[in-house]
Amino acid sequence: MIVIVDYGMGNLRSVLNACEALGAEVQVAADPAALAAARGLILPGVGAFGDGMAGLRARGLMEPLQRAVGEADKPLLGICLGMQLLATRGSEHGCHEGLGLIDGTVDRLPAAGPDGNRLRLPHVGWNSVRFEHREGLFAGLGEAEDFYFVHGYALRPENESIVAGRCTYGAPFAAAIEAGNIWAAQFHPEKSQKAGLALLRNWLDRVAAW
Repeated sequence: MIVIVDYGMGNLRSVLNACEALGAEVQVAADPAALAAARGLILPGVGAFGDGMAGLRARGLMEPLQRAVGEADKPLLGICLGMQLLATRGSEHGCHEGLGLIDGTVDRLPAAGPDGNRLRLPHVGWNSVRFEHREGLFAGLGEAEDFYFVHGYALRPENESIVAGRCTYGAPFAAAIEAGNIWAAQFHPEKSQKAGLALLRNWLDRVAAW
């Protein structure tokens, strides 16, 4: 069973629908016992870093997530805010502790491009992601694809080798990571049509083989 983690900050229904369309057995849960029993976990999310961590703590999910992913080695897919919360800390509206599953920080996207022109924040809409790893999340997708983004902050991992895909908005940023049992995307695969469904299928196949 795949469990979509409900901590009050997510696009749960669209992620659930996309996974079910691919034939996955999936449920939405906010119960630590469900996380422990899951074969794989999806951590979605839309909103601010501090609010997301507060939601995890309020539901008693922070430590169960850390145990399930960091100790029990369960496969995890982070989506948008769910990718950011994996970091050591985030700087959105103050400094906040993250899950600490990925060494790195979550910082604001630049307000202007290299030409000095101001950029709209948050970064909303379709943008191209160039793949640096093509055997995992992006298997079968060529060299680049467009995906749908909604965010004003992005993860900066300490280990650049885990970056699986990069996007540019003002400056390049990590659009996806692959680090052992942890895969994550800053964009929304469930809103990214054919390429997004292919990414979800790649992750579900990985869970089945894990």
